[in-house]
Amino acid sequence: MLNRVILIGRLTKDPELRYTPQGVAVAQFTLAVDRGFSSNREEREADFIPIVVWRQLAETCANYLRKGRLAAVEGRIQVRNYDNNEGRRVYVTEVIADNVRFLESPNREGGGQARDELSGSGNAGGYGGGNAGRSSGSRNSGSNNNDPFADDGRPIDISDDDLPF
Repeated sequence: MLNRVILIGRLTKDPELRYTPQGVAVAQFTLAVDRGFSSNREEREADFIPIVVWRQLAETCANYLRKGRLAAVEGRIQVRNYDNNEGRRVYVTEVIADNVRFLESPNREGGGQARDELSGSGNAGGYGGGNAGRSSGSRNSGSNNNDPFADDGRPIDISDDDLPF
């Protein structure tokens, strides 16, 4: 049996970080994922998928993800139910994320200070699977940026001899 989902979309609001009574961090956010163009309209439609993230990854998402930021989420679909205050059974479908990748630099929108761009797996105790954090320097036009791969809007001139393939 297989229950895996991979989504790429934008956050509809900042993640909400909470802690269980045992002190375990849990964050929730909604990801807006575009559908393909429909045949009768030229407007894009989107699905709004609730995402739940646990432990260290929850704290990382709460610290670095913001409304409108592009993110990739990998995890599993979970359906749970509970009885509400009126005694009715409520069903909730959500994605339990075990890996979140931040696909945009935190300072891309302009202004603000540069922060580390991190992604990680849901493993307790750190970042796994080669998803180490990357520090991004300030990209203001007057600053000294030593990152040769910084996106300053200009094309990069690379000779064919420099390519590894």
